[in-house]
Amino acid sequence: MENQDWTQFTKRISIHTNQEKIFEHFVTQENMEKWFLSKAEFIDHDNIIKGRHARIEKGDTYVWMWHGSDNVAEGEILELNDQSNLKFTFLNCIVDIKVKTESEENVVELVQSEIALDEESRMNYYIGCSRGWTFYLSNLKSILEGGIDLRNRNKNLKYVINT
Repeated sequence: MENQDWTQFTKRISIHTNQEKIFEHFVTQENMEKWFLSKAEFIDHDNIIKGRHARIEKGDTYVWMWHGSDNVAEGEILELNDQSNLKFTFLNCIVDIKVKTESEENVVELVQSEIALDEESRMNYYIGCSRGWTFYLSNLKSILEGGIDLRNRNKNLKYVINT
């Protein structure tokens, strides 16, 4: 794999519901906790914690936690438009999410970029995050299309793909 670009990856998934509903699952604490996180706390520019139903805004910061894990991530919302694009810092990287229509299907496209080229970053951010986003985007599809949450919520159950 000489031509492998280790600095970024792209994950795409079609979801059979309207774009607005898809995008809403990326922009409030309540909705992010339905498919992605055990806790999604957002803090505004005045250092006030936003309510569960409040929409995030550019410049907000966050603290995220996952079911079945003790990991915590902190970052900042870099860009946000009202309908289809969100960009934020994530684990020393940048994540750019777009919701769009292609061939009459609604598609979520996630690009994680600015991954460092050292071996640890390749393993943790390129491979690890790529696997994580594959699962969580699949869980988003499952939640929106069928209502089934695939996440492991048991912290005692280790080394499963749905953590």
